[in-house]
Amino acid sequence: MSDKHTLHLMVRTFLVICLLYCMYLVIRRAIGAWYFRKKLPQDIQTAIKWDPGNPEYYDDLATLTHLYSSGGNPAEVVRLSEKATQLSPYDAFYWADLGAAYEWAGRKNDALIAFTRARALFPNSPEINWKAANFYVRIRRTSDALAALQQVLLEDSAKERQVFVLATNATADNQEILAEMLPKRGHVILDYLNFQIETGRMEAARETWAMLLESKLPFELSQSFPYLDALIQHRDVDQLTQAWGALCVRFPQDVCARESKPNLITNGDFAFPLLNGGLDWRAIPVEGVAVSEDPSVGVPGSKSLRIDFNGTQNLEYAHVLQYVPVTSNTAYTFSAYMRAQGITTDSGPRFEVLDAYDPSKLFLSTENVTGTSDWSAHQIEFKTSTDTHMLIVRIARPISHKFDNRLAGAVWIARVTLLPK
Repeated sequence: MSDKHTLHLMVRTFLVICLLYCMYLVIRRAIGAWYFRKKLPQDIQTAIKWDPGNPEYYDDLATLTHLYSSGGNPAEVVRLSEKATQLSPYDAFYWADLGAAYEWAGRKNDALIAFTRARALFPNSPEINWKAANFYVRIRRTSDALAALQQVLLEDSAKERQVFVLATNATADNQEILAEMLPKRGHVILDYLNFQIETGRMEAARETWAMLLESKLPFELSQSFPYLDALIQHRDVDQLTQAWGALCVRFPQDVCARESKPNLITNGDFAFPLLNGGLDWRAIPVEGVAVSEDPSVGVPGSKSLRIDFNGTQNLEYAHVLQYVPVTSNTAYTFSAYMRAQGITTDSGPRFEVLDAYDPSKLFLSTENVTGTSDWSAHQIEFKTSTDTHMLIVRIARPISHKFDNRLAGAVWIARVTLLPK
């Protein structure tokens, strides 16, 4: 046999051996993967025997060992997690899991190193930053926790509420949260503002509102209404008027244009669509009633608002209204126009002016309108009490106690004013 032929035979033999070895490795890995998919600790241990070089198996087994151990086996969890990072030293998730294992074993310094390594490898990962933030909170490294939570907010909006809860549990200093956690994104600041409102932290909400205004970030006018409503509910009339004034500066065509000083009624001539919030008119939807702007019907100098009743209910109605800040111990004159068409029952629509927080201090009403009538002027003169700071001006209809009591027809209102005397 020639040397050349021998060489070719050796090469072919080597290639066959390599092929068989590769097939052997593939088969082992396939068997390991089959066991791994069962997701039980004993099966993953078998998967490791078949494929000892796969770091995922060690990491998952460490997690399951932690979950399934009743008395705890932190040393084994650490060993498995360390093995995963040794096999894959640039995988940030394995380092984060190693950090959790170290913390469980009471090795906080090692845990800090592991979490730091994980964040360095994948600094924008919301999952890793969330795990790290929770660890930082537990060891009272508040600044690190807030920095990690900021990354979560930037990358995963679905976790916003969890982030807000964790941050407020980590520190009572809202200014610290505003400075170190909240990214300069309008929607995030608004969501945090709404979170503070929902949890009753009104001082923190005021600080967050100030940050939103100072940031000059864009937002929709309607997005400010939950904050304004919260101020109304908490009877903070001074802050309410300041916030409305700030919105006037921010949205001059939407807010300032609706005002006509000295008239305290916003959009009293209905020249603009209802904002349904803030200090503009609100038309609260209710079955059996339709509210619409009607530019074709009005008194000189004013468009009108139309309210249609469909005749199906004996309706107690007070759903078109406006909140109006006023000065205590001050005389005012309220005036407005109303027109009616086919209003049924003995109880028809009328204007009401009342103290927003305690109607026993002030509750006034004009004469109701029934049937069909042309425009008529309605006026009330009154003086606020020493502790009245907010009024409700509304169109109302009390229920009728007559047998034929279902309300039908339509009314128009126009040129609504409230003037200090």
